[in-house]
Amino acid sequence: MPISTSPKVSFKVQMHQAREQALVGTASRLLAEKGFEAMTMDEVAAQVGIAKASLYKHFSSKESLAAAAMVGVMRQAQAFLAALPEQAEPMEQLKAVARWTMQLQLAGQMPTLPSQNSSLRAVLMANRDYMDGLMDISDRLGAWIEAAQAQGALNPSLPPIAVLYTLYARACDPVLEFLKMGGQHSDAQIIDIVLGTCFEGLNIRS
Repeated sequence: MPISTSPKVSFKVQMHQAREQALVGTASRLLAEKGFEAMTMDEVAAQVGIAKASLYKHFSSKESLAAAAMVGVMRQAQAFLAALPEQAEPMEQLKAVARWTMQLQLAGQMPTLPSQNSSLRAVLMANRDYMDGLMDISDRLGAWIEAAQAQGALNPSLPPIAVLYTLYARACDPVLEFLKMGGQHSDAQIIDIVLGTCFEGLNIRS
Protein backbone atom coordinates (compact mmCIF):
# COMPACT_ATOMS: atom_id res chain seq x y z
CA MET A 1 0.00 0.00 0.00
CA PRO A 2 1.57 3.31 -1.08
CA ILE A 3 2.34 5.86 1.60
CA SER A 4 0.95 9.33 1.03
CA THR A 5 3.66 11.96 0.74
CA SER A 6 1.29 14.96 0.76
CA PRO A 7 1.92 17.23 3.74
CA LYS A 8 -0.70 17.07 6.46
CA VAL A 9 -2.52 20.34 7.00
CA SER A 10 -2.45 21.37 10.63
CA PHE A 11 -5.64 22.02 12.57
CA LYS A 12 -4.63 25.67 12.90
CA VAL A 13 -4.29 26.05 9.14
CA GLN A 14 -7.62 24.28 8.59
CA MET A 15 -9.33 26.67 10.97
CA HIS A 16 -7.70 29.64 9.27
CA GLN A 17 -8.90 28.44 5.87
CA ALA A 18 -12.42 27.74 7.15
CA ARG A 19 -12.67 31.20 8.69
CA GLU A 20 -11.42 32.79 5.50
CA GLN A 21 -14.01 30.89 3.46
CA ALA A 22 -16.73 32.03 5.87
CA LEU A 23 -15.58 35.65 5.51
CA VAL A 24 -15.57 35.47 1.72
CA GLY A 25 -18.98 33.77 1.65
CA THR A 26 -20.49 36.38 3.96
CA ALA A 27 -18.96 39.22 1.96
CA SER A 28 -20.31 37.73 -1.27
CA ARG A 29 -23.83 37.58 0.18
CA LEU A 30 -23.66 41.13 1.54
CA LEU A 31 -22.32 42.42 -1.76
CA ALA A 32 -25.34 40.84 -3.43
CA GLU A 33 -27.77 42.25 -0.87
CA LYS A 34 -26.52 45.82 -0.58
CA GLY A 35 -23.46 46.41 -2.75
CA PHE A 36 -19.88 47.33 -1.96
CA GLU A 37 -20.42 50.87 -0.71
CA ALA A 38 -23.00 49.85 1.90
CA MET A 39 -21.19 46.74 3.12
CA THR A 40 -19.02 47.26 6.21
CA MET A 41 -16.22 45.23 7.73
CA ASP A 42 -18.00 45.43 11.08
CA GLU A 43 -21.06 43.56 9.84
CA VAL A 44 -18.96 40.96 8.04
CA ALA A 45 -17.03 40.25 11.24
CA ALA A 46 -20.22 40.22 13.31
CA GLN A 47 -22.00 37.78 11.00
CA VAL A 48 -19.04 35.41 10.97
CA GLY A 49 -18.74 35.74 14.74
CA ILE A 50 -15.21 37.07 15.03
CA ALA A 51 -13.62 40.31 16.19
CA LYS A 52 -13.00 42.97 13.56
CA ALA A 53 -9.28 42.81 14.39
CA SER A 54 -9.30 39.10 13.49
CA LEU A 55 -10.91 39.88 10.16
CA TYR A 56 -8.01 42.19 9.28
CA LYS A 57 -5.59 39.29 9.85
CA HIS A 58 -7.18 37.70 6.78
CA PHE A 59 -7.93 40.75 4.64
CA SER A 60 -6.21 44.11 4.94
CA SER A 61 -9.14 46.14 3.59
CA LYS A 62 -12.75 46.01 2.53
CA GLU A 63 -11.56 46.16 -1.07
CA SER A 64 -9.35 43.07 -0.70
CA LEU A 65 -12.19 41.12 0.94
CA ALA A 66 -14.68 42.12 -1.75
CA ALA A 67 -12.13 41.25 -4.44
CA ALA A 68 -11.75 37.76 -2.96
CA ALA A 69 -15.54 37.36 -3.13
CA MET A 70 -15.60 38.50 -6.76
CA VAL A 71 -12.77 36.11 -7.65
CA GLY A 72 -14.79 33.31 -6.04
CA VAL A 73 -17.79 34.06 -8.25
CA MET A 74 -15.51 34.29 -11.28
CA ARG A 75 -14.18 30.80 -10.56
CA GLN A 76 -17.73 29.51 -10.14
CA ALA A 77 -18.54 30.92 -13.56
CA GLN A 78 -15.48 29.30 -15.12
CA ALA A 79 -16.44 25.94 -13.62
CA PHE A 80 -19.99 26.33 -14.93
CA LEU A 81 -18.79 27.12 -18.44
CA ALA A 82 -16.37 24.18 -18.40
CA ALA A 83 -19.22 21.82 -17.45
CA LEU A 84 -21.50 22.85 -20.35
CA PRO A 85 -21.88 20.19 -23.07
CA GLU A 86 -19.47 20.93 -25.92
CA GLN A 87 -21.90 19.68 -28.55
CA ALA A 88 -24.64 22.21 -27.64
CA GLU A 89 -25.44 25.00 -30.08
CA PRO A 90 -23.73 28.34 -29.35
CA MET A 91 -27.07 30.07 -28.77
CA GLU A 92 -28.05 27.44 -26.21
CA GLN A 93 -24.71 27.89 -24.45
CA LEU A 94 -25.31 31.64 -24.17
CA LYS A 95 -28.83 31.13 -22.85
CA ALA A 96 -27.55 28.63 -20.29
CA VAL A 97 -25.00 31.15 -19.02
CA ALA A 98 -27.60 33.93 -18.80
CA ARG A 99 -29.99 31.59 -16.98
CA TRP A 100 -27.30 30.60 -14.49
CA THR A 101 -26.33 34.18 -13.66
CA MET A 102 -29.97 35.12 -13.11
CA GLN A 103 -30.50 32.11 -10.86
CA LEU A 104 -27.58 33.28 -8.73
CA GLN A 105 -28.96 36.80 -8.56
CA LEU A 106 -32.45 35.67 -7.53
CA ALA A 107 -30.86 33.44 -4.88
CA GLY A 108 -28.95 36.44 -3.49
CA GLN A 109 -25.58 34.98 -4.44
CA MET A 110 -24.44 37.36 -7.19
CA PRO A 111 -22.32 40.30 -5.97
CA THR A 112 -23.25 43.55 -7.67
CA LEU A 113 -20.67 44.93 -10.07
CA PRO A 114 -18.68 47.92 -8.78
CA SER A 115 -19.45 51.37 -10.15
CA GLN A 116 -16.97 53.24 -12.34
CA ASN A 117 -15.74 55.39 -9.45
CA SER A 118 -15.61 52.62 -6.85
CA SER A 119 -12.33 51.94 -5.08
CA LEU A 120 -13.13 48.25 -5.55
CA ARG A 121 -12.93 48.62 -9.33
CA ALA A 122 -9.30 49.71 -9.14
CA VAL A 123 -8.44 46.76 -6.88
CA LEU A 124 -10.15 44.31 -9.24
CA MET A 125 -8.37 45.73 -12.26
CA ALA A 126 -5.07 45.06 -10.47
CA ASN A 127 -6.10 41.56 -9.34
CA ARG A 128 -4.55 39.02 -11.71
CA ASP A 129 -6.85 36.14 -10.70
CA TYR A 130 -9.92 38.28 -11.36
CA MET A 131 -8.68 39.71 -14.67
CA ASP A 132 -7.48 36.32 -15.95
CA GLY A 133 -10.87 34.84 -15.10
CA LEU A 134 -12.71 37.72 -16.74
CA MET A 135 -10.64 37.39 -19.92
CA ASP A 136 -11.19 33.62 -20.02
CA ILE A 137 -14.96 33.99 -19.63
CA SER A 138 -15.13 36.83 -22.14
CA ASP A 139 -13.18 34.81 -24.71
CA ARG A 140 -15.49 31.81 -24.32
CA LEU A 141 -18.66 33.87 -24.53
CA GLY A 142 -17.24 35.91 -27.41
CA ALA A 143 -16.58 32.76 -29.43
CA TRP A 144 -20.16 31.56 -28.87
CA ILE A 145 -21.54 34.98 -29.79
CA GLU A 146 -19.64 35.08 -33.07
CA ALA A 147 -20.64 31.49 -33.87
CA ALA A 148 -24.31 32.23 -33.13
CA GLN A 149 -24.14 35.30 -35.38
CA ALA A 150 -22.56 33.25 -38.17
CA GLN A 151 -25.43 30.75 -37.86
CA GLY A 152 -28.02 33.54 -38.00
CA ALA A 153 -29.23 32.82 -34.46
CA LEU A 154 -28.09 36.27 -33.29
CA ASN A 155 -28.33 39.57 -35.14
CA PRO A 156 -25.04 39.71 -37.11
CA SER A 157 -25.19 43.52 -37.34
CA LEU A 158 -24.68 43.87 -33.59
CA PRO A 159 -21.07 44.30 -32.41
CA PRO A 160 -20.14 41.12 -30.48
CA ILE A 161 -18.83 43.26 -27.59
CA ALA A 162 -22.27 44.86 -27.23
CA VAL A 163 -23.88 41.42 -27.02
CA LEU A 164 -21.26 40.35 -24.47
CA TYR A 165 -21.94 43.36 -22.23
CA THR A 166 -25.69 42.78 -22.55
CA LEU A 167 -25.20 39.25 -21.24
CA TYR A 168 -23.02 40.52 -18.38
CA ALA A 169 -25.77 43.00 -17.50
CA ARG A 170 -28.19 40.13 -16.86
CA ALA A 171 -26.11 39.27 -13.79
CA CYS A 172 -27.24 42.52 -12.15
CA ASP A 173 -30.53 43.19 -13.92
CA PRO A 174 -32.95 45.10 -11.62
CA VAL A 175 -35.91 43.72 -13.59
CA LEU A 176 -35.40 40.41 -11.79
CA GLU A 177 -35.86 42.02 -8.37
CA PHE A 178 -38.81 44.11 -9.51
CA LEU A 179 -40.64 41.04 -10.83
CA LYS A 180 -39.84 39.06 -7.69
CA MET A 181 -41.15 41.86 -5.48
CA GLY A 182 -44.40 41.80 -7.44
CA GLY A 183 -45.00 38.26 -6.22
CA GLN A 184 -46.86 37.22 -9.36
CA HIS A 185 -44.22 34.92 -10.83
CA SER A 186 -41.96 32.14 -9.64
CA ASP A 187 -38.18 32.45 -10.01
CA ALA A 188 -38.26 30.09 -12.99
CA GLN A 189 -40.98 32.17 -14.68
CA ILE A 190 -39.07 35.39 -14.03
CA ILE A 191 -35.95 33.95 -15.65
CA ASP A 192 -37.94 32.78 -18.68
CA ILE A 193 -39.47 36.25 -19.05
CA VAL A 194 -36.14 38.07 -18.87
CA LEU A 195 -34.47 35.51 -21.15
CA GLY A 196 -37.23 36.16 -23.68
CA THR A 197 -36.75 39.93 -23.62
CA CYS A 198 -32.97 39.51 -23.83
CA PHE A 199 -32.77 37.05 -26.71
CA GLU A 200 -36.04 37.64 -28.55
CA GLY A 201 -36.65 41.34 -27.91
CA LEU A 202 -39.95 43.10 -27.29
CA ASN A 203 -41.34 43.11 -30.84
CA ILE A 204 -44.10 40.71 -31.86
CA ARG A 205 -42.65 38.09 -34.15
CA SER A 206 -44.52 37.42 -37.38
